[in-house]
Amino acid sequence: MEFGRVDRRTFLQVTAVAGGGMMLGLHYGPGALAQAPAADLSALAPGAFVRIGADGIATIMAKNPEVGQSIKVLLPMLIAEELDIEWKNVRIEQADLDVARYGEQFAGGSVAVPEHWVPMRQVGAAARRMLVTAAAREWKVSESECSTASGRVRHDKSGRSLGYGALAAKAAALPPPDPKTLTLKNPKDYTIIGKPIPGPDNLAIVTGKPLFGIDFTLPGMLWAVYDKCPVFGGKVVSANVDAVRRLPGVRHAFVVEGGDDLAGLLGGVAIVADSWWAAESARRKLEVKWDEGPTAAQGSEVFARRAEEISKQPPARTLYRDGDVEAALRSAAKVVEASYSYPFLAHASPEVMNCTARDRDGKMEIWAPTQTPQRGQQLVAKTLGIAAGDITIHLQRIGGCFGRRLNNDYMVEAAHIARKIGAPVKLLWTREDDIRHDFYRPGGFHYLKGGVDAGGRLVAWRDHFVSFGEGERFARGASMSAEDFPAGFVPNYALQSSVMPLGVPTGALRAPGDNAICFVVQSFIDELARAAGADPLRFRLAMLDAPAGHYPDVEDPLDRFDPKRMRGVYEAVAAKSGWGSRTPAKGTALGIGGHFCHYGYSAVVAEVRVDAGKSVRVDKVWSVNDVGRPIINPSGAVQQVQGSIIDGLSHLMNYEITFERGRAVQSNLHEYTPLRMSETPAAIEVQFLDTDHAPTGLGEPGLPPVLPAVANAICAATGQRVRALPLTKAGYSWATGA
Repeated sequence: MEFGRVDRRTFLQVTAVAGGGMMLGLHYGPGALAQAPAADLSALAPGAFVRIGADGIATIMAKNPEVGQSIKVLLPMLIAEELDIEWKNVRIEQADLDVARYGEQFAGGSVAVPEHWVPMRQVGAAARRMLVTAAAREWKVSESECSTASGRVRHDKSGRSLGYGALAAKAAALPPPDPKTLTLKNPKDYTIIGKPIPGPDNLAIVTGKPLFGIDFTLPGMLWAVYDKCPVFGGKVVSANVDAVRRLPGVRHAFVVEGGDDLAGLLGGVAIVADSWWAAESARRKLEVKWDEGPTAAQGSEVFARRAEEISKQPPARTLYRDGDVEAALRSAAKVVEASYSYPFLAHASPEVMNCTARDRDGKMEIWAPTQTPQRGQQLVAKTLGIAAGDITIHLQRIGGCFGRRLNNDYMVEAAHIARKIGAPVKLLWTREDDIRHDFYRPGGFHYLKGGVDAGGRLVAWRDHFVSFGEGERFARGASMSAEDFPAGFVPNYALQSSVMPLGVPTGALRAPGDNAICFVVQSFIDELARAAGADPLRFRLAMLDAPAGHYPDVEDPLDRFDPKRMRGVYEAVAAKSGWGSRTPAKGTALGIGGHFCHYGYSAVVAEVRVDAGKSVRVDKVWSVNDVGRPIINPSGAVQQVQGSIIDGLSHLMNYEITFERGRAVQSNLHEYTPLRMSETPAAIEVQFLDTDHAPTGLGEPGLPPVLPAVANAICAATGQRVRALPLTKAGYSWATGA
C-alpha cells in the first residue's frame, strides 16, 4: 500500500540555475493545497526541492519545520535515494515559508512520512530520469542502456560515464517527466533509506553554535518582554508605563489592548529595551491593574467537584453504543467500577517561546520557530491588517515543543511590537511566561463500569467521559473519538460524554488525547483482567479476537484500527520481555500496555521495582512498534521512541498543572519537573516490526502505552491500583540510580 501522491494539479517543473546546474521541484496548481490555510494562488512559481550544481553537489531543501523529529534529514533522504547520489554529496538547507513552492509546511501529528513518502521520492526519481536522458542524448544511445549509481550516469555497453554535475545544465533544458511514468527503486536497491544517518545540525547542537530561534539576532535589534494577565483573557485597566519608560535601557513601554481570541493577540503590556535583561528588569517594576474576567472563577478543585456532580447525572450524549450495556452488567459474573482522572499538562518546551520581527516599508519579516508557519502568517496578517503576501516567514529550528508551537501567539506579539516601534525586535518569554501562558493538554474524568462473565470474557463496558467544552463541542484537545478502542470489540459497549465550560486555552500535546486516554483504557482493561483471573496479555488478545460485529465508521483507511497489527506488537513485546516465562524478584513486576494512534501500533512492557517507601524504579522498558516499512532512518526512529517513553514517564509521575482563581499555580521546572537522567529506565529496548504496510510517523505512537505499562506493573508489584495522575498524588516518587 502506498499513500502520498502527486495529482493532476501538482506537477514537476525544472529550471536552470547559474553556474550550469539544474533545479527541480513540485509545482502546485489551483486546488492542490485545499487542506492548507487560505493562500493567494494567483501567481504560482515552481518549487525547488533539489538543486544540482556543476560540481555534482545536490542541495536538497528541507521543506518542513524541524522540531526535533529528524524530519530535516528524513525528507531529503527520500529525494536523495531516488536521485541515486552518495549521501556525502548531499547538502541540506532549511526552506523558508513558501506555499507556492513547497505546499503546506507543517510539523505535527506524525504525518510527514505518510504525506511525503511518494512525492519526495518522485522528485528524486524525476531528476534522475532527466539526467539519464541528458546523458543518452550526449552519447546518442538509448536511455534503456544507461544506469545510475553514486551520482553518475553510466553507459553499460561502452563503459562511459558522466557525473551529475557535468549533465546538470543539459538536464535543466529538458521538460520534466510526468510523475505517473516514473519507476521508483526496488527497496532491495536502497542505499540511503534504511540507513542510520545523523542530522545535519548535530555538530552545531552539541557544540552550542547559534541555530535555534532563541539564538537568532539582527543588527540594531531591540529586545522585548510582554506581560499578560495571569488569568486567561484578562484585560489591562491601567499600568505605570510612564514610570517604566524612564528605567535604564528601556526604549518603549505601552499597553496593548488585544482581542478576545485566546490563540491570538491578548491584552498586555510590552516593554522594549536595549537588552533582554533591561526589559525583564523593568518588567519587575511594572504595576498593572487587571480586569480578570469570568475565568477567575474557575479552578482545578472547581472542575473536580463539578465532574463528580455530573457523573451522578445522565450523560449529555452518547458517542458510540453497541448492544445493551445495562443488561450485560446485571448478568455479569463480576463487575468492576472505577473513576479515573488526569490533570492539565503544560508543554514545557526546552526552548521557551520567542520570535524576531522586523517591519520595513510596510512589509513584515519574521524569524520564528513555529510548527505552523502558514497559520502564523495568516494570524499576523489578520491582526495587523496587512496582506499575507507582505509577510515573509523564515523558519528557525525549534528547540522541542511537543505541540506548543502549533499556536503562534508569540509570533503575533512580536510582529505587533515591531510594527508599533518601527524597529527590529526580539520577543523572548521567560520560563514562567511559558508555563503560565500555555495551550494546555486538557484534564479529564472517566467514570467506568465493566463486567466479565463466568468464563472470564469481557461482556460489558461503559464510560461516562466528563470533559470540557460547550454543548456538543469539545474544547481543543479535550475530546475522545467514537472509534477509540475498545469500541467495536466489546459486545455491550457505551461511550458517553458530558462537558463543562472552560476559559483556559487548550491544545495538542504529543499524542494528543491518546496520551491520557490510553492510560485510562489500558489500566481499566488490566483491572478487568484481574477480576476475570486472566493473564493481562491473554485478556487483551482475547478482546482482539472478539470484535463486536460493528466498528465505527472511519473516513481515513489508515485510521482504521487493525486488530492483527495490534496483536502483532503485543506478541512481539511479550516474546522480547519474557512475559509469562520468568518470575520477577520480590518487589518487581512486569506491566503491559498497548495503543494505536497516528497510524502506528505500539506495545510496551515495563519492568518496575517498588520499595516499601513507594519509591519506583523502572529497570527496563521494551517497546515494539508497527509503523510499516521501511524504517527510513533507524537512528531517528529509535530516538523518537526512546524520547516518547521518557516523556511519557514525566506525564505519569510528575507533571500536573493546577488552576486557582483562573490562573496556573505552577511557574517553573521546580514545580513542574521533567524526568531527570538519574530517573530514566536503565534500558529501553526498541523494536520495529517489518510489516507489509507503507511507512508512517513516529513522533506520537510510542508515548501512550508506557503510562499504563508502568502503572499496571506498580499494581502487580504492590496490589495498589492508581487511578489518578500524576502518581505523586498517591505518594509515589522516582528512585534514582541502579
